[in-house]
Amino acid sequence: MPAVSVDNILVLPRVPQVPATATDRKVVSVTTAPSGFEGEGFPVRRAFAGVDMRQLDPFIHMDQMGEVEYAPGEPKGTAWHPHRGFETVTYMIDGTMRHQDSNGGGGVISDGDTQWMTAGGGLLHIEAPPEELVMSGGLFHGFQLWVNLPARMKMTAPRYQDINRGDVSLLSTQDGGALLRVIAGDVAGHSGPGITHTPIALLHATVSPGAEVRLPWRPDFNALVYVMSGSGTVGSDRRPVRMGQLAVFGSGDAITLAADQAQESRSPQLDVLVLGGLPIREPVAAYGPFVMNTRQELLQAFEDYQAGRLGSIPAQPHPGHDVL
Repeated sequence: MPAVSVDNILVLPRVPQVPATATDRKVVSVTTAPSGFEGEGFPVRRAFAGVDMRQLDPFIHMDQMGEVEYAPGEPKGTAWHPHRGFETVTYMIDGTMRHQDSNGGGGVISDGDTQWMTAGGGLLHIEAPPEELVMSGGLFHGFQLWVNLPARMKMTAPRYQDINRGDVSLLSTQDGGALLRVIAGDVAGHSGPGITHTPIALLHATVSPGAEVRLPWRPDFNALVYVMSGSGTVGSDRRPVRMGQLAVFGSGDAITLAADQAQESRSPQLDVLVLGGLPIREPVAAYGPFVMNTRQELLQAFEDYQAGRLGSIPAQPHPGHDVL
């Protein structure tokens, strides 16, 4: 799991100690993601399965893609498909993925890169491994997160952001026991490069065996921790968690998590995604590739797609560095 790393974690900015007066968020639930297949048949874990949508708001869906070691000829992606009403965030940890959309956005991400696509009023896109990866095979591991848009922004203009792994904000805990990669939002006064319509925070933490992470967290945000590898505990009451499990936190202004002292040889550290956002608190009508507010809006989205109003294939890609 290379993502983004550093030779000396102690040279990084440190997360400040959380005040003793802060209220630790209690763990509301721990769920285990079921396995399935997506696109042309690549394996996924459905991270949010079985969790009440009100606890996830403003997030809609998240898949852990892989971790899988492909033989030559095996890597798979998705066919061209539509989206409307939300944003997709694809974070690549191992392997390579190529994106292209009908708005002209596109790029290749690998080993810690992120692509952020605002579907907004609608577009078509495709995600697939490059031909050279299909030929060679190799390790494939990443995440795709769906972030809802409020009603007033459902039909906003599409846009694409290419977030290079070198642009993420790197932080350390006070004792150097954990490396934090801030992809979007603000964590302890340090901002990630992702530009969001919906206020959220998203970070990838690697926690050394026996180390603890205590983060300040906006009290108006929800708070989720998904374990991508390793084992540990969450919350001040130290609820056990392991790979493929999601912890949902209640109210408060601090999050605590820790890595077990003993880890498996394949996963020598605890790796988690920590995410949260400002709940939108609007009706959600979601079906397939569309996330709207009403059934009528869903029907309109399907009608617009069938009528070819969500774009045409292909468009010439342009870099995703033009977001202001």
